[in-house]
Amino acid sequence: MTIQQLLKTAPATTVLLVCFIGLYVLQVLSGVDANNPSTEALLKWGANALPYTMGYEPWRLVSSAFLHIGFMHLLFNGFAMYFFGQIAEPMFGSTKFLALFILSAIGGNLLNNHITWQGILDATAQPGLSAGASGGIMGIGAGLLIAALFKISVNNMVLNLKSLVFIMGINLVYGFAVPGIDNAGHIGGALTGLVIALAISIAHRQRLITTPAIPPNNYQMDYKSNQSSNQTGYQTDYNNYSSDSTVDSNNQTADINASIHNSSAPFTKPAIAKPTLLWQLLPWIVMLLVTIVFIWWWQDIHNQILQVLATQ
Repeated sequence: MTIQQLLKTAPATTVLLVCFIGLYVLQVLSGVDANNPSTEALLKWGANALPYTMGYEPWRLVSSAFLHIGFMHLLFNGFAMYFFGQIAEPMFGSTKFLALFILSAIGGNLLNNHITWQGILDATAQPGLSAGASGGIMGIGAGLLIAALFKISVNNMVLNLKSLVFIMGINLVYGFAVPGIDNAGHIGGALTGLVIALAISIAHRQRLITTPAIPPNNYQMDYKSNQSSNQTGYQTDYNNYSSDSTVDSNNQTADINASIHNSSAPFTKPAIAKPTLLWQLLPWIVMLLVTIVFIWWWQDIHNQILQVLATQ
């Protein structure tokens, strides 16, 4: 798929890819190492780090999703976004797709910080940093799993559930097998994507249920054809029979027309029932609730950090 085709089919995906690549190019041009950026450089460009993110810089929950640690990290996540985005965005819609990605990335970062903070309290972990679009991409992948489960189609093609489960499984196993991978970010992003995609899929199914199929409207053509043949038959009868037979022919034509008129009743165009406003707003209501939970979650960890610092 060319860039022009991707921009037309999945504009939000294209914008995200441009942001990933553009931010990486800016880092390299500013002197950041292309393959092994330093901790200082990553913090400067918006990486997720517990003391900063859960302190007074919550914007890192989002900025870190656009930042990548080296070229291979960017290449891997860029390919995954390209693969998932061109399918998921036409399915969910550009706005919902973008919200799904951002909220999944935030959910992954919050779970990462929560686990890190609990490890610090238990003296089993130290503060670290994370970056990358993996949490958001895992959320998109989990959303596609839900869409496949609900048999939502894209261009009359239904997603293969087994293939998606296999791909998601490889990512999770790879994360646990290779040290330094943000497994909590992957899991948190996937869980967030599951919740949001479930709301989108339920609303989609409800729209299908409340929109019945309309039968083909072919009776008008049949009516014109029958009417034409009746008129021809009437003219022939008029030329061959007496005035009495003409009256009978008129009565027969009237009966035929009446039967045709009555036969059109079953083909009356049904009224299309629109889904209720609640079903239309369901995905947005769920995303709003997820956002509120995330704000509370950040505030809770933030307050715990302040309490610990106050006792020292």
